[in-house]
Amino acid sequence: MLKLYNTMSRKKEIFKPLIDNEVRMYSCGPTVYWYQHIGNMRSYIFVDTLKRVLLYNGYKVKHVMNITDVGHLTSDADEGEDKIELAAKREKKTAKEIAEFYTKVFLEDLKKLNIILPDILCKASEHIKEQIELIKKIEEKGFTYRTSDGIYFDTSKLEDYGKLARLNKKGIIAGKRVPLKEKRNPTDFALWKFSEKPGIRQQEWDSPWGIGFPGWHIECSAMSSKYLGEQFDIHTGGEDHIHIHHTNEIAQSEVAFGKKPWVKYWMHCAFLTFKGEKVSKSKGGLYTISELEKMGFHPLAYRYFVLNAHYRKPLEFSLDFLKEAQDSYFKLKSLIQDEKDDSKINKKYLSEFENYINDDLNTPKAIQVLWKFVKDKKAEGKIRTIKKMDEVFGLDLVKEEEIPKEILELVKKRDELRKKGKFEDADKIREELKRMGYILEDTKEGTKIKRIV
Repeated sequence: MLKLYNTMSRKKEIFKPLIDNEVRMYSCGPTVYWYQHIGNMRSYIFVDTLKRVLLYNGYKVKHVMNITDVGHLTSDADEGEDKIELAAKREKKTAKEIAEFYTKVFLEDLKKLNIILPDILCKASEHIKEQIELIKKIEEKGFTYRTSDGIYFDTSKLEDYGKLARLNKKGIIAGKRVPLKEKRNPTDFALWKFSEKPGIRQQEWDSPWGIGFPGWHIECSAMSSKYLGEQFDIHTGGEDHIHIHHTNEIAQSEVAFGKKPWVKYWMHCAFLTFKGEKVSKSKGGLYTISELEKMGFHPLAYRYFVLNAHYRKPLEFSLDFLKEAQDSYFKLKSLIQDEKDDSKINKKYLSEFENYINDDLNTPKAIQVLWKFVKDKKAEGKIRTIKKMDEVFGLDLVKEEEIPKEILELVKKRDELRKKGKFEDADKIREELKRMGYILEDTKEGTKIKRIV
């Protein structure tokens, strides 16, 4: 029985999709104006783990993720420059080139982390028509008003606005959280922004209200409803989306479609922290996956590091913590390689594993079960059972492939250096091989090579 924590109810609930055995899921994707840092990638590992658990439980999953390539301003107050336009100026490229480049890097990072791609990856810039149509619906319901810079959603007309974040609207002092200017209420948000001077922005479109571009929030409602219907099962994102982005998505969608709840289960991933503070782009983003690779860390070691913490708890990062995780991961892989396939499934350990993953994706406990199983010398069915567990972990725990010629040559070179007594140079090759995903074991019979990643 699968239980998931629903941010809306603030409790674990038994998962029951709207349609039997089918799950429709939407995930907030990246704004592609810069590299995604490892804090961002923690959220996508969480989404992937959720999807893998659903698939493991036999559900048919339709997963949609957006790519924000227009409309995300540098301020949550609907002010400032569009992040894509700003990046285009900074790098002296077109907005399209910026979006395409950083989308490509993002997809490469997903692959490195063994993240299953969404069934549909949709760009905001390619769904302007759908966003305009949705704004029209909201307008027809009487929830919009016009200012000199755009069309806004009037949150005062929606009695349960802010229910996801449990906002106290009366407690928000007008003009204190954000400058009001022409906004009627501090929580009102832009559905459509007008171009200050048409022709200057790279991305702008005609609309019933004037030339401009969509607000950030409307894209998710428009694209999710297009591909998943006006009601669906799960919406995911980082916990920073709860108070504004997801709160506004709910408001505009439930007004437009007239259906409550718009989404049945809301799930959010906690922050990656560094020295106690959230890792964010505004603070430099810490590291990217590629940067970690250059420092000798394997992407799946980072995935393993992330899985050792529950997705709803903040995860403190340091290079030392990651090093410990990588050593643990490599050791685990090495132990598994020594096992032989006896074509059995160990129901006892698999049942314990399933109890944890179905308890709101408790991956830390599930990994503890894996370790206990691997170390149990009497346990049978290790290879088949570990493969089954790895359907959720996504850690390539059982790898079967030939050792490349270049690796064999490096091992031979190291052996020659050892014979000559040049142990320091030999150790350097050992470390190089480790970074490449191979560990060596010196035995009486010679050097044994183990492929770990």
